[in-house]
Order: sequence, then structure tokens, then C-alpha cells
Amino acid sequence: MTWTDDLLFQLDFYWDRMLMPRLEGLTDEEYLWEPVEGCWSIRPQEDGTGMIDWSFPPPEPPPFTTIAWRMAHLSVLVLGMRASSHFGDGSLTIGTAQWPLTAAEGLESLRRYHAEWRNGLATLDDASMAEPVGEAEGPWAEYPMSTLVLHLNREIFHHGAEIALLRDLYRDGFRKG
Repeated sequence: MTWTDDLLFQLDFYWDRMLMPRLEGLTDEEYLWEPVEGCWSIRPQEDGTGMIDWSFPPPEPPPFTTIAWRMAHLSVLVLGMRASSHFGDGSLTIGTAQWPLTAAEGLESLRRYHAEWRNGLATLDDASMAEPVGEAEGPWAEYPMSTLVLHLNREIFHHGAEIALLRDLYRDGFRKG
């Protein structure tokens, strides 16, 4: 086994057996459901595109986020921008991303950026996994690529579990107010 094999096995196991099965049947209503006031989500713009609610730095405490927001966070910010900066042309940004307004679009975005990230990772060997990730990663710049991959896997597991919990609450009739 190599670093790449181990990290891909960890990602694939969670993706195939836990996350994607929990996203089957996701509806638009559920995807955009705002269980509390002041949620961050994906909002339609005048031109018909979507835009993610965000600010930097985020407010304290951070706002509650919808399934749409959490899926977009995973697809674009965790996977897509990393795939773009490490294995692509670096052009994917918050401003250039297409922010999905429907569950089907959100799932397609998640699948697309997961594939781009996973396919990029599959090209790395142990020496590449030991190299610093570089300036594209800001505070992660000095860490080896393997540390970044472990961090992104944690992000996927963490936010995937949050999405699953929101689906459970939605299914069981939790409503604000």
C-alpha cells in the first residue's frame, strides 16, 4: 500500500458506502430547506444563477447552513477549488463557480468535483504526497500533501454527516417556529 492507496481507500469507502447512499432521493424542497431563521444557503440572482451566502471572515457564531450550502461547500470549496489549484488551471473561485439551485444540480456538482479531486489524487505517488502543498493552500502551505488530503477527507466526513442529520430532521418533520 502507498499513501495514495490508503487515502483513496478511506475517501472511496466513505463516499460509496455512506455519503452517496444518504443523498439518494434528495428533493429541491429538502435541499433548500431553512430550518431556522438566518440560514446561509444558495440564493437565486437576478440573472437566474445561484450565489452562495458567505463572508470572510465568517461571523461568530457562524450561521446555520442549509443542505444546499453544505453540499456546495463540499463540492466547490473543499473539492473543486482544490482540484482546480492542484490538478487544473486554478480558475475555479467563489466568483467563477456555478452555485447549484436544485438538488439535481447540487448532486451533479458534488459528483463532478469529487471525480476531479479523486482523479488528481490518483496521479500522486508517495514522494508527491510528502511534498509541501504550496501557497495555493495558505495556512496549509508548509504541510505535506498527505496532511491536506487527510484534512479534506475529514471535511467530507464531517459535512456529509451534517447533511445526513439534516435529512433525518427534515424527514421526521422538524420545522422551525
